[in-house]
Amino acid sequence: MKYINDFIEYLKVIKKYSEHTILNYKKDIEDFYYYMDSNILNIKHDDVSAYLSYLYDNKLNRNSISRHLSSIRSFYNYLVHEDIIKENKFNEINNPKKSNSLPKYIKDNDLEKMFLVFNLDDKLEQRNSLILEMLYATGIRVSELVNIKISDINFYDNTIKILGKGNKERIVIYGSFCADSLDRYLNDGRLKLLKDDTDYLFLNKDGKKITERSIRKILDKIIQKASLDIHISPHMLRHTFATDLLNNGADLVSVKELLGHESLNTTSIYTHVSQEQVKKVYEMTHPRAKEK
Repeated sequence: MKYINDFIEYLKVIKKYSEHTILNYKKDIEDFYYYMDSNILNIKHDDVSAYLSYLYDNKLNRNSISRHLSSIRSFYNYLVHEDIIKENKFNEINNPKKSNSLPKYIKDNDLEKMFLVFNLDDKLEQRNSLILEMLYATGIRVSELVNIKISDINFYDNTIKILGKGNKERIVIYGSFCADSLDRYLNDGRLKLLKDDTDYLFLNKDGKKITERSIRKILDKIIQKASLDIHISPHMLRHTFATDLLNNGADLVSVKELLGHESLNTTSIYTHVSQEQVKKVYEMTHPRAKEK
């Protein structure tokens, strides 16, 4: 386990991956570690093939299998780089092709119900309301949200400087609803939560920087309070942000910049969702498309 722990530390300190991403890496690599009965330094091609079959036998989808293989491949590339092993056997196999599932997004009615559940006289509810507003208003990742500092916010033009993947900076914009929620939290809820001098925007009940895991729990509570029978992840709010912008006329390049994508190809998946919406509008409104 020493080498796994060293690799995880490398992801934290050098690669600066998010807490959620690191947990996935750790889980995937440890799964292989236990599968191999801890014998992970002297693997053979047959071991890799057998593990791939094991993943398929456990009925994992292609995307999950790809993630497992990518995590383990990165781990062994690290071991090669550190001269612990000579070659990476996982480089001998390819990931299965990813399934072309469209990104899931939250329907307008469900989103509206979520925004209505908060008691805005309560300090934690003020914070939670802002978390939801900011995730939807900006499309940022949860790993980016927890690292926002007050000094990153330009209150004059409603923008936030975000440090994204690969330590790349970008500017995101927030609107009037988010601005109102931000003002309320900064002038009331955050002051009540604050115990030590910290610049981080989102604080937990102990006055410390909030974690990604806590954000996910908060979203689960919001869903429960809104009486919605759906599962929502922070990333679904990012999907919803992009989908709603495109459905309302935003161009793909602008959405790409706001999301912090390196490639336009990554952003283009949202056009498929938008096309579905266009198709529905057409079928509902065109005289020769309506059902008889």
